[in-house]
Amino acid sequence: MKKTFNRLYMSLLIILICNIMSGQQANNNGSAGGKQFRASVVKINITPGNSQNLLGYSARKSTGVHDSIYHRIVALDDGTNQFFLVSTEICIISPTEYDKVAAEINRQLGISPMNLWWTATHTHSAPECGKAGLDKVFMGERYQHEVDSFYTAFVEQKLIDGIKQAKKQLAAARLGVGWGFSQANINRRAVDIDGEASLGLNPDGPVDRRIGLLRIEKEDGTVMALIANYPIHGTVLGGENLLISGDAPGIVSAYVEEKIGAPLIFINGAAGNLAPIYSVYPSPESGHLGEFRVLLGDKILDANRKISSATRVVSLSSGAITVETPRKAGLGWPAHFANYTRTTNTGVNMVRLPIRFLRINDDIAIWSAPVELFCEISNEIRERSPFPYTFYFGYTNGWLGYLLTAKEFLMLYYEIKCDFHRFYSGYIFYRYLFAKE
Repeated sequence: MKKTFNRLYMSLLIILICNIMSGQQANNNGSAGGKQFRASVVKINITPGNSQNLLGYSARKSTGVHDSIYHRIVALDDGTNQFFLVSTEICIISPTEYDKVAAEINRQLGISPMNLWWTATHTHSAPECGKAGLDKVFMGERYQHEVDSFYTAFVEQKLIDGIKQAKKQLAAARLGVGWGFSQANINRRAVDIDGEASLGLNPDGPVDRRIGLLRIEKEDGTVMALIANYPIHGTVLGGENLLISGDAPGIVSAYVEEKIGAPLIFINGAAGNLAPIYSVYPSPESGHLGEFRVLLGDKILDANRKISSATRVVSLSSGAITVETPRKAGLGWPAHFANYTRTTNTGVNMVRLPIRFLRINDDIAIWSAPVELFCEISNEIRERSPFPYTFYFGYTNGWLGYLLTAKEFLMLYYEIKCDFHRFYSGYIFYRYLFAKE
């Protein structure tokens, strides 16, 4: 098992390197001549004005607003390629919802879906957006309600408007990168003597506490925007909370923005098995939400201060692959998810998992997937990567369940239910590269 798991890591790394490198030649042909880097940032309020169903935990409806929720949009332009990154303070996005919005943006603005990433911060105190997908299949007891089509249309239009605004506001900029560190999270797979896991706090479990930070500066050196990548579940307020909130990612973003006078785009990482260190307390009031301004917000500010240089010459190249794995026997599949499955000639139902890549210059590699990834996988890829800055953007362009390691799969618990594979989740990549062995 250990050998297989190590090969999983290597296969993921090979995929990462090959796809990023494959985009290098085309990108260098277009923008290596020193063209001026441009960027812009847009922040748009998407707080609903009426009661909404909140995702995460059992079915519940909001009774008010604790703090507003937003789209935060960054546009990057290297002189040849444009790339748009969206962070939205909702729990999850359906892959078909991403496809719908990306297609409309492509129709209106000519922006390829390859260059549009839409991430969710994964707050459990916010409404849903779009038609339910695998979440309803895995946990149907939580999804008895109808999706609010009016709110979904509102969120979609605000996003499209924001992309248009970001495209118009592109201005000369510089890009810096750095690392930070925060102990705001903890492994949440508590393991008992029988080897089974439950939702809790596991101080001895795997964790990822690195903050990946991109700093976008204006020409005068002031901050235009920060992009902070850190893995943490948005579960501080807990299941008893009925107030709309961005939870820890939202409160941290608002705090950092107040300090720097510019938007913070929070991008969640491999948080599949990571909780905030204060998580699911008996009541929202006891959840220590404000303390994450110190635990994580101040650490982002520290990392920002340590970025000592930024460059005007930026090269962007994006890529994608689709990995296939056999679907778990007997698992239902939403009809509108047809693009994410296929049946082989021998009758085997396959799941099609899209993975995206973005390379920035020679030192930054970013990869994303529409899953709740366990942190061991992204940790290992980062450690083996030849790029000094390798980031994983989770909850991106949809949600297709959890992606566990083989070891964690054996410990059972509800993440296994929310996994669509017939084999250990880690095999999804192993099988892709080594199917002939």
